[in-house]
Amino acid sequence: MLQPKRTRYRKEQKGRLLHEGGVRGVATRGNQVAFGSFGLKAVDGGLLTARQIEAARVALTRYLRREGKIWIRIFPHKPITRKPLEVRMGKGKGNVEFYAAVVKPGTVLFECEGVSEAAAREAFRLAAHKLPLKTRFVRRPDYEG
Repeated sequence: MLQPKRTRYRKEQKGRLLHEGGVRGVATRGNQVAFGSFGLKAVDGGLLTARQIEAARVALTRYLRREGKIWIRIFPHKPITRKPLEVRMGKGKGNVEFYAAVVKPGTVLFECEGVSEAAAREAFRLAAHKLPLKTRFVRRPDYEG
């Protein structure tokens, strides 16, 4: 599973992006298919946990087998903390439970190359079922099928 090798601080504040009714604004970076020919783009914003990213990656690789190449364009940098069950409020911030990626609408999540468009569409459809966000299939702008 993906997680940072080392972080400057163990715990992080929630931040404005997650506090006020979900992720706001559209992605201005990472919103174009850059490496492969096809991509899976987020329509909604939200958090993607390392487990969800891994589940989608496994679904992609299982369908495409050894054909083509896959790129994961997001990384779970943000530590998410939880307090143990049945513990009173206060007494400090909880422990880091998992890492998540903050995804803005328009972010390209995965890319692939070296497979047909039909195969890429089906692979991304299977991967999208593992994710809690609405997504859509995108082609590289200069792609000549």
